Amino acid sequence: MKKISIGNTDMQVTFSSSPPSAPVALQVKKSILKVLAYFDMFSYPLLKEEIRLFLDRTVREEQLTAALDEMKSDDRIYCIDGLYTLRNDHAIISRRRAGNSKAEVLLKKARKISAFLYWFPYVRGIGISGSLSKNFADENTDIDFFIITKTNRLWVARTCMHLFKKLTFLAGRQHWFCMNYYVDEYAMQVHEQNIFTATEVITLVPVHGNGVLTNFFNANNWIRDYFPNQPPKTGNPIKPKETFLKRSIEYCLDNNIGDKLDNYLMKLTTRRWKHKEQTRKVNARGDRMGLSTGKHFAKPNPEFFQRKVLAEYDRRINELL
Repeated sequence: MKKISIGNTDMQVTFSSSPPSAPVALQVKKSILKVLAYFDMFSYPLLKEEIRLFLDRTVREEQLTAALDEMKSDDRIYCIDGLYTLRNDHAIISRRRAGNSKAEVLLKKARKISAFLYWFPYVRGIGISGSLSKNFADENTDIDFFIITKTNRLWVARTCMHLFKKLTFLAGRQHWFCMNYYVDEYAMQVHEQNIFTATEVITLVPVHGNGVLTNFFNANNWIRDYFPNQPPKTGNPIKPKETFLKRSIEYCLDNNIGDKLDNYLMKLTTRRWKHKEQTRKVNARGDRMGLSTGKHFAKPNPEFFQRKVLAEYDRRINELL
């Protein structure tokens, strides 16, 4: 019996017989369980290499293999068709395979859409986020985009893009244009540093931009504290040709008028979203709607979905051990 700490909880856990390297083996097993527990929230089994990449410690190949084999023999985890999971359930294996295939198709569409979105004023970088960035899609999957804008023009860019999005509702294509996370070049570090945000950053897929996504990843190198086995992340996506309209709008608003307009749009949007939060509006999935706003960012309110995921993660760890 060994006391370990996962999340905010201390607990007792029993593993199989102890070899000379028992303390190291125990920590490896603990890390494996943390990875599988996180992805189990999304019913997503993992390959051995994927487990290694999301471990919170560096391990040798033989250490990982030995730990996985022991945990399988103890029925603490299961390996089905090369995928590791906490559940002995073939359905989630089939679900992942189907989701990976659907994601391949949707990713191609997302790349084309992002090239179009780059034409909007002050957009400097676009990445694919959400479940699609984890190479998974189903019939309810949205195409989520992460947007980096020019400093002090985030709200001009966001307003232009969301005015266009209103038109997509007429064609029933609004789920292809989920532009829900914006930062500008001035403030690219993610302040909520936890397992959820680290996973979102490391899985972000750079698609179009002027190279600013590399700066974003450099500004968030704290994620290596969570995932030391991940290779360095760079953002060298395709830079589409900028349109005459984009250049013209930026030229006309590169002055005091543009500064005042950006500030006005920030205040206007903040008031509207505060009203949504106060009236407890929910989206199509039943999740609370909320937007955290500032001069240099517009992002989902972490008090809602992010906190919900972290709370569920802690609950599953407690349940598991």
